[in-house]
Amino acid sequence: MAGGRRFEGPSDVHLHSVHSDGTESAAQVMAAAHSRGLRTVALTDHDTTSGWAEAAEAATSLGMTFLPGMELSARNDWRSVHLLAYLFDPDDPGLRAEMERIRDDRAGRAERIVRSIGRDYPLTWDDVVEQTGDGATIGRPHIADALVARGIVRSRSEAFDTILHPREGYYEGHYAPDVEKAVRLVVAAGGVPVVAHPTPSGRARMMAIPLLEELVGLGLAGFELDHRENTEQGKRVLRGLVEKLDLVVTGSSDYHGLGKPNVPGENTTSDEMVARIIALGTGSRPVYP
Repeated sequence: MAGGRRFEGPSDVHLHSVHSDGTESAAQVMAAAHSRGLRTVALTDHDTTSGWAEAAEAATSLGMTFLPGMELSARNDWRSVHLLAYLFDPDDPGLRAEMERIRDDRAGRAERIVRSIGRDYPLTWDDVVEQTGDGATIGRPHIADALVARGIVRSRSEAFDTILHPREGYYEGHYAPDVEKAVRLVVAAGGVPVVAHPTPSGRARMMAIPLLEELVGLGLAGFELDHRENTEQGKRVLRGLVEKLDLVVTGSSDYHGLGKPNVPGENTTSDEMVARIIALGTGSRPVYP
């Protein structure tokens, strides 16, 4: 950066607002981050940049640096892969078209799920829309919130453990690009791609090392290793790959307001790694206070 480093730590580069599946406005998310002592933050709503302006204004008014970001939906075979993307051009035609395709398919999928649930429970599409923020990518969390608002379940967690669990028969898949395409799109838009929570337990286990090495060749910058959902064994394996290939490592909260127990700043990213992300990104710039 010209003139030296202008951001301050601690840094949390994975936060969500009502523009996707969080429960707080972008400004409220920034305030929550600031109250926890954070000084550099990224808003990474799913498949949308609609919260950037509000978040940037709120963050800088509090003396924080704002990093434009997003969590892009992707897929590897049956695995759902979430790709954090930083400092990309939000108007890049290729990436923008893919984001719109993902959001459109999510909306159609959500409507189909709600119709199915509505045959057995008093739930309508209007109930879900009422739980969705402007510009948000409609998804199952909004259906869960509608089920809570209707009094059908007591919490978002209960909704996912019961009615929205695949065993109940209401689940439907949704479109997402393969992870190779997703990485290419982010890089082409001048962005910095980082795999979110890459070593989860259970069926959604981490991608194979040869594929991860291929993704690095396509421009993948690194991995979000410090995240509550990662397994210790998986983190050990990926730290070896990080050292071998000199990759970026991030740590984040994945804050969703009341949607998850995660707390801003429970994991943070080092100043060195934030500086590397800023140096790599060419599609947009940090917004400084």
